[in-house]
Amino acid sequence: MKGYVFQVSELNEYVRILLGQDPNLSHMWVEGEISNFKRHSSGHLYFSLKDSAAQVKCAMFKQNAWTLDFKPRDGMAVRAFGSVGLYPRDGQFQLYVEAMQPAGVGNLYEAFERLKGKLDKEGLFDADHKKPLPYLPRKVGVVTSPTGAAVRDIIRVLHRRFDNMDIVLKPVKVQGSGAAEEIARAIEELNGCPGVDVIIVGRGGGSIEDLWAFNEEVVARSIYASQVPVISAVGHETDYTIADFVADVRAATPSMAAELAAPVKDELMAGLMESRQRLRSAMGRRLDLMRERLERLKQSTGLTRPLDKVWMHRQQVDGLVRMLQAHQSARSFKAKNDWEKLHGRLLALGPESVLKRGYAMVLDLEGRPVMRAADAAAGNTVEVRWQDGARKARIEPMGEE
Repeated sequence: MKGYVFQVSELNEYVRILLGQDPNLSHMWVEGEISNFKRHSSGHLYFSLKDSAAQVKCAMFKQNAWTLDFKPRDGMAVRAFGSVGLYPRDGQFQLYVEAMQPAGVGNLYEAFERLKGKLDKEGLFDADHKKPLPYLPRKVGVVTSPTGAAVRDIIRVLHRRFDNMDIVLKPVKVQGSGAAEEIARAIEELNGCPGVDVIIVGRGGGSIEDLWAFNEEVVARSIYASQVPVISAVGHETDYTIADFVADVRAATPSMAAELAAPVKDELMAGLMESRQRLRSAMGRRLDLMRERLERLKQSTGLTRPLDKVWMHRQQVDGLVRMLQAHQSARSFKAKNDWEKLHGRLLALGPESVLKRGYAMVLDLEGRPVMRAADAAAGNTVEVRWQDGARKARIEPMGEE
């Protein structure tokens, strides 16, 4: 084959010029659905426009992007005005967008909003249903592709934070036909796996089509039904899926999900050491306090001279006994004197004492005292008793006075 041999850079530049000279490819409107939307830190916008059969790469530079009066997002149907060109360095055919306006909601975005509204009304997004993450899980379940970057990132971060953490991997398809059903089934199986205390569900970034499995209702309901806390880690920080809203915790990336799932082992051990040291210090202070109390007790009189109190109490008892005896003696002496006085008075009042004073006592023949003259009838015999003896006498009547 003869003729001019192009260098790659020459070929790309030649095609770029041809595209730029075609009036049909300049200042044209293209309608499609935004996919794989990215906003660069420089302010430039990069995305694809697609329909049911094809897609085209698009770039919208900062000076044009700032004029937009809406926020472009994946799934949104738009009309873009611009020119077709080729980026020589990469040989990439793309549409350079100068202006853009919404053209209605795309099919995927419409389906997303419809399901989101339905599940929200059912309460699947409610905060009071969110389960807290365990501080130190026994095992971490992972639902993702076995070959993607996400699983490598998750395992790397988990082992860096806690080197002997047990990981239970459930490999699944994360996009395409049947992916949603596999993801839902894996979550259900991990709920029955002993020791799994937290589940990470996710994948790396991609377009809205790539992430669509995580927008399926079957996945959302599986996450909601999970008894084990679920961390959703789908795509990049700007990507949101239905799974993110239902999950107990959303992580911006799979690596961040691993950060949330497991503590740093070294920090945990340091915390345990600090707690042990605090416990030792507290026990030491307690022991010191008890030793001080023991020393005070040892130095007290009750322990150094234990019999002193016994003797003191004995002396008190002896004193009380003496006081009781003296009191009893005084009462006995007084009682004796009182009795003797009473006895003397009784003796002084007795018949014998009266007879000693020169009186006589008249008794009838039965020995009863004759107390009145009326009891001494004339002619009766009576006994007259004196101190030194007795005589019988007869009562004689007395003459009238």
